Amino acid sequence: MNRARLALMASLSFVLLLGVIGMKQVKAQAPKATYASMAPLEQYLMPDRKAEIALARSAAPESISADARIMVLGAHGYETAAEGKNGFVCLVERAWMSPADDPGFWNPKLRGPICFNPPAARSVLPATFERTEMALAGRTKAEIIAGNKAAFEKGKLPPLEPGAMSYMMSKSAYLTDKGDHNLSHLMFYTPPLEGRAWGADLPNSPVMLIPQFKGVQPIDVFIVPLGTWSDGTPAPVM
Repeated sequence: MNRARLALMASLSFVLLLGVIGMKQVKAQAPKATYASMAPLEQYLMPDRKAEIALARSAAPESISADARIMVLGAHGYETAAEGKNGFVCLVERAWMSPADDPGFWNPKLRGPICFNPPAARSVLPATFERTEMALAGRTKAEIIAGNKAAFEKGKLPPLEPGAMSYMMSKSAYLTDKGDHNLSHLMFYTPPLEGRAWGADLPNSPVMLIPQFKGVQPIDVFIVPLGTWSDGTPAPVM
């Protein structure tokens, strides 16, 4: 191979390398998505009702979700799409069920399939309905949080029942813009407790405490990651 050809190849390789570095720099400098306010309503709705029903059922193993009540989001709130007979209620939550300080509170991409057990369906799920109705009515995040808090204080929202928990095991969920977007897990709802009562957030402990209802309702939420999705296939554990 002559020197001219070697020089040409070296030059082309250098140009390609600069291109790759430039692309990485642009990607690194690209602004992160921000969700300062609610997006147009249609971005939160799923036009395919059957797809939303299937996504809601995927939150828990079929042995649970097959007999659960299924709800889908409409223009004015959640509507029953299929009656159940085991007391569980499955639906797909939207981003406004995030903690008040979560920057993704209005993220229209978020889809959180969840199946509430009977105690949670009676005592936790009503907060989802309350927030959703306010969001669809055009309330701001501050108004939604204040309204949710006032509804509980005035007795419009029921007190937490013992044994309340939920399943979030769908492999098709989109829970965050960060990382792998998803995590198969169970959620346990308790009166306010110190995290160490559950061993939460300690080194090598699988239990995490999240502030979903902090400052709104006296409910702590403990998450326990799982190694499988609702269909029994392996799931990554963060």
